[in-house]
Amino acid sequence: MAAKIAPKAISAISRPSTIAPALRNARGHAAAVEPPAPGPGVARAYYRDGDVRTNWRRSEIQKIFDGPLMETIFRAATVHRMHHDASRIQMCTLMNIKTGGCSEDCKYCSQSSRYSTETKATRLVDIEPVLEAARQAKANGSTRFCMGAAWRDLAGRKSGFEKILKMVTEVRGMGMEVCTTLGMLSPEQAKRLKEAGLSAYNHNLDTSREFYPEVISTRSYDERLATIEAVRQAGISVCSGGILGLGEKDEDRVGLIHEVSRMPAHPESFPVNTLVPIEGTPLEKNDPVEVHTVLRTIATARIVLPNTIIRLAAGRHTFSETEQAMAFMAGANAIFTGERMLTTPCSGWDEDKSMLGRWGLRGQRSFEDQESLEIPQAQTEAAVSATA
Repeated sequence: MAAKIAPKAISAISRPSTIAPALRNARGHAAAVEPPAPGPGVARAYYRDGDVRTNWRRSEIQKIFDGPLMETIFRAATVHRMHHDASRIQMCTLMNIKTGGCSEDCKYCSQSSRYSTETKATRLVDIEPVLEAARQAKANGSTRFCMGAAWRDLAGRKSGFEKILKMVTEVRGMGMEVCTTLGMLSPEQAKRLKEAGLSAYNHNLDTSREFYPEVISTRSYDERLATIEAVRQAGISVCSGGILGLGEKDEDRVGLIHEVSRMPAHPESFPVNTLVPIEGTPLEKNDPVEVHTVLRTIATARIVLPNTIIRLAAGRHTFSETEQAMAFMAGANAIFTGERMLTTPCSGWDEDKSMLGRWGLRGQRSFEDQESLEIPQAQTEAAVSATA
């Protein structure tokens, strides 16, 4: 019978603060960020990598983004280990519960009714097929199940919203984190989703405020921020990131990170999508995003958003296994896996689990993971078994 591990001992080992001092001093990167200028008669504040801040200046973030890539990745990897177990990657599955027919004009999306694509409009999926998909995802190691509906908002969709609330409750009852992306929300709708058990709400800003009008005209940047605020006020975790490859420049990627860094609390997760050009959309001929741009964006986001989960999302299937491993080193700690990701291809569960195994990575449990940062998996499992 395996020996028990004292809870206090596990707690002492697992607290990031017990390992942070050594990491903070690694190679002199601890005080690498330029602090905001103080007011008259006020002493200048100094910040260290890993500090959680909501007063980032755009010039600070640009300086990080423009730094030597390998050094930026090293800094990001150091920050990552201050706040997360770097051996863990959360596996998430995203299901399209209502496809196509959207009135928005997002230039990257095949689900817009304004473009002629192979994506055809469908009605909202019934509850049971969604629950079966969630059960399959859980059996394959996914701990977050996300549901997306292609529409601008929930106006006039009372019966559909009731059905979605039921889906949320049932999936949460399986012990999974549950996320939805349903377009714009009112505060009351956000409150009802929270009551149903919603863990997180995805509402991407997509790009910088300046470049946004080049991509979307049917919903303003401030309307997106209003939905995010309604979600936050309801007590639901915010999932908000962007898409690389829309035709934006580096300063727009920095602008996106700067926007979320100044929120009252950083998003619980920040998806980094890369454009999958789809025939029939205005962006169908856009050039693929270079991997170094993806790595630079992930590493910068990790340094600026230390506590946030960085989700390597759409377009991941276009990168090699080694390139994906570099993204994990740069601070990405969640992936979407399964048969599809909305209307774009996605790596399968078996393929992803094999990849993670080859790199010494493993899946993360649903909700907050309290396992030790240093106790090997087998030892931890033995301790759990001994106390069962």
